[in-house]
Amino acid sequence: MTAAAIRVLVVEDEPVAAEAHRAYVDRTPGFDTVAVAGTGATALDALARVPVDLVLLDMNLPDTHGIELCRRIRAAGAPVDVLAVTSARELATVRAAAAHGVVGYLLKPFTYPALRDRLTAYAEYRARLSASGDAAGQDEVDRVLGAARPDRPAPLPKGMGRETLDAVVAAVRAAEGLSAAETGELIGASRITARRYLEYLADTGLVDRAPRYGGAGRPELEYRWR
Repeated sequence: MTAAAIRVLVVEDEPVAAEAHRAYVDRTPGFDTVAVAGTGATALDALARVPVDLVLLDMNLPDTHGIELCRRIRAAGAPVDVLAVTSARELATVRAAAAHGVVGYLLKPFTYPALRDRLTAYAEYRARLSASGDAAGQDEVDRVLGAARPDRPAPLPKGMGRETLDAVVAAVRAAEGLSAAETGELIGASRITARRYLEYLADTGLVDRAPRYGGAGRPELEYRWR
């Protein structure tokens, strides 16, 4: 690890997602993963053992909620920043995250460029805060505080749109299980389009897919939100 690298703790209970986040961090110049934790308790233990600058935090952990973990981190006086990387879309959670000083909130699923942009913006934010002297004025204060947020929307795989992805996520979360055809009907898209988005959600670990039996012919795949 280089001397200037920003040290990252990945907190994610899904092993596939945790490994992906670790790999994404380590691909980004100036960042290194120093520990990976699957629970809140393990995360607190890691913070007590190794120096950490930034926590990549999933909100839905098996032993605690991410907001509660933020409270414990702050109560312990750990000098770390938190970047939420989560599927939690509830505005109450977003507000609570902001109240606890979370420097960014990235919704799953996301691609490597989306996280890279957040990390790069965070590095600029840290660099600006570490500068000495006084701010020249309000504009400079605004630039410093806004540096942790990238200027462009989080990118998705080529040919995919955020609006359609959000519609698919909402449909799957509200149901007990949907096929691609059923999802397409709900969101006003073709089965092929819906299946592409559902497979993307499955590959990123946000939905489970399994054969649905009961009809004639080949079984179709059913997708359920985890």
